[in-house]
Amino acid sequence: MNGAVSSQQPRIQKQGELFCAVSGVFYRAIDPQHRDAALAGSRSAGRYSPAGSPGLYLSSSPEGVEAAMIAHRDSRTPDLEIIEVEVLAEQIFDLRDSAARQAADIRLDDAVAPWKQIAAEGGRPPSWGVRHRLEALGAHGLIDPSRKRPGLWHLALFRWNGGSGPAAQVRD
Repeated sequence: MNGAVSSQQPRIQKQGELFCAVSGVFYRAIDPQHRDAALAGSRSAGRYSPAGSPGLYLSSSPEGVEAAMIAHRDSRTPDLEIIEVEVLAEQIFDLRDSAARQAADIRLDDAVAPWKQIAAEGGRPPSWGVRHRLEALGAHGLIDPSRKRPGLWHLALFRWNGGSGPAAQVRD
């Protein structure tokens, strides 16, 4: 993979008991042939998005993209490019916040449980239930701790670039 050069971490600001605002540069691995659709979101089911539901998966650092791609190496083109995406978002739920998880009745085990096999067999992974619960509470997305590299984190947006929700723009 090649691409991104910036290394400043995005900013997170707590907003009440459940949510926070995030802003700054995030990173996404894309097939260069589909650069024009970089903000269209995932084309297939993801950890927090059933097929047909929008999901824009970003990482807070280039290292986070590398860690996230470990699970996707077999299903993606080897010639990925890392792009920078400027994000401004409110009503983001931070799965790393144990008090917020307790207040929202969210179990971290459900969020990080294996999901691909369940989805492939036509089931509903527990992580999809996490998204459903958070959307019912008004969340526009979530901060997801990296399972491959502790300390790194990702941002999964449930909606973006429409109305009053989060804004995402590819940086040149």
